[in-house]
Amino acid sequence: MISRARPFLGWALLISFALHALLIAAPALRGKPQPLPPLTVSLREAPPAPAVEVPSPEPPGRILPQKRPRHAAPRHAPPPAEPRPVARQTVSLQRLSGEAARAAGEQMARELLYPLAAIERGLQGEVLVLLFLDERGNAIAARLEESSGHALLDDAAVRAARTLRALPASAPREALLPVRFRLR
Repeated sequence: MISRARPFLGWALLISFALHALLIAAPALRGKPQPLPPLTVSLREAPPAPAVEVPSPEPPGRILPQKRPRHAAPRHAPPPAEPRPVARQTVSLQRLSGEAARAAGEQMARELLYPLAAIERGLQGEVLVLLFLDERGNAIAARLEESSGHALLDDAAVRAARTLRALPASAPREALLPVRFRLR
C-alpha cells in the first residue's frame, strides 16, 4: 500500500510547489502596483476640559444633617412586625475641614477622573462620600453616602476617595467628603 502512495506524493509535492511559485510571482506578472492615494486627516477642536470641584470646607465645629432619600411606604402596607435594626450611624458626621479638606482637595484634583461616558451624556452632580481613615490619615474605605443620581459619577468619586493618603492627623477618622462634577 505504501508503494502505491509514493507516486501520488511526488505529484502532490510538485503541484503544491507550482501553485506556491505562481502565487509568489503573481504580483510581478500583473505589472506595476498602483500607489495608494495620500491619507488625509482632519482634526476637530478638542472639547473643553470638564471641571471637577471639591467644595470649600465648612467652618470647624459645624455638624451637617445627613440627607437621605425618604422612602414612603404605600398606605395599604401593614406596619413592620418588629423594629428593624438601624444600618447607619445615628451620630452626625462632620465634613472634612481645614488642612485635611485642603489636602484631600489637592489629591482628589489629581486622582479624580470625570468619566468619558458621563461627559458625553452631559451628566453633572454632587456626590457625598463617607471616608474611613486610619491613624496615619490614609483612606482605608469609602462608601457612597449621598448619590448624585448618576452611577458613573458616584463610582468615580468613591474610587478616587479610596486613593487618599497622608491626610493631616487632625482629620477625623470618619468624615464626609463632598465631590462636585460640573461641565463647563
